[in-house]
Amino acid sequence: MHEIAEIEQALRRAAPHRLVGVVEDALREHFGAMSVELRLADYGLRTLQLVGQSAGADPSVPIHDSPQGRAFGAQEPHVVRGPGALHVHLPVTVRGERLGVLTAELPPGTVLGALLPLLAQLCEALGHEILVAERDTDLYVLARRATRLTLAAEMQWQLLPGRSCARPEFALAAHLEPAYAIFGDNYDWSVSDGRLTLTVTNGMGEGIEAALLTNLAINALRNARRAGLPPADQAALADQAVYAQYRGEAFVSVLLLCFDLATGEVEVVDAGSPRVWRQRGQTVESLDFEAQLPLGMFEDTVYVPERMAVRPGDRLLFGSDGVYAAVSPAGERYGDRALARALRGTRLLPPTQVPQAVLRELAVHHGGSPLEDDALVVCLDWNGPASTVVV
Repeated sequence: MHEIAEIEQALRRAAPHRLVGVVEDALREHFGAMSVELRLADYGLRTLQLVGQSAGADPSVPIHDSPQGRAFGAQEPHVVRGPGALHVHLPVTVRGERLGVLTAELPPGTVLGALLPLLAQLCEALGHEILVAERDTDLYVLARRATRLTLAAEMQWQLLPGRSCARPEFALAAHLEPAYAIFGDNYDWSVSDGRLTLTVTNGMGEGIEAALLTNLAINALRNARRAGLPPADQAALADQAVYAQYRGEAFVSVLLLCFDLATGEVEVVDAGSPRVWRQRGQTVESLDFEAQLPLGMFEDTVYVPERMAVRPGDRLLFGSDGVYAAVSPAGERYGDRALARALRGTRLLPPTQVPQAVLRELAVHHGGSPLEDDALVVCLDWNGPASTVVV
């Protein structure tokens, strides 16, 4: 424990680009590590990308077919015993946000029983420092790229709060496709003062124009939320901002939800095309709200909130029109029946794995050809108030 505390202090003092080197030096000194490497998940959640240069190491390994990927997917340490060393792969995760995997090559005789919890604590500290360091260096952002992002995708990814988040009351995760060339789809969430605010947006257009429009809408919604306004007023303020800029020639569809973490009561504003499905037990149903005007279509639109409630065990799936409106070669929309089947089929998966699983089913439904629009999926599992959650 004393050694881990020393390493945590060294991480806090280190230069932003030196975090991996600090961990490697410390593990060599205290535990005889022969090498240490850090890999971060790429934007498409298909590969784990090496941070920095390591002699003889592959620049990327697949998430779904590698020892590192097993640790990342299961969110548990994965140990590979070789003739000359132990390779310990440890997930690096912060508050439900899966960042990547730290791999330490240790002497073959290392006793892991008491060491693994300490290394897990170290990985959590490393994850926190990576998030802080990203303000001052591009090292970790660049490591997440399996290929170059379009400028529009760069702008959209900078808006996102993360890809997953977990609290005692809920767990949620999201995924965008195509990850490296996204257009107007986006999502946002914030947890504060006993509430979770979640927005799913779809800006019209493509490329830079769509990214600029979505940036304006998301930041207007954040500005209203941070001013303490209720959801309907958040939508109204963002509507005014978009209309003032585009005069009705461009608009943004948004589904805005505010969850009371103590009661499960939800205030909803449905202003456009994103939709939500609820799985309660084995029953999957589309939740239909009163359709209101998208943000920016007309001046001074008045939005009226609706209310619903979630129960412990509920799973909510949010999808953009690029998901539910995608058609099969036979002309059937994915949201008609196939999406409900995919949701039932992924019931036992954690939320972090559901969006990609649903999108894989979407690709099969679409016949394997490229999608014609962005595809955004957000999955939220509701556990209930923290006092009732079984640990």
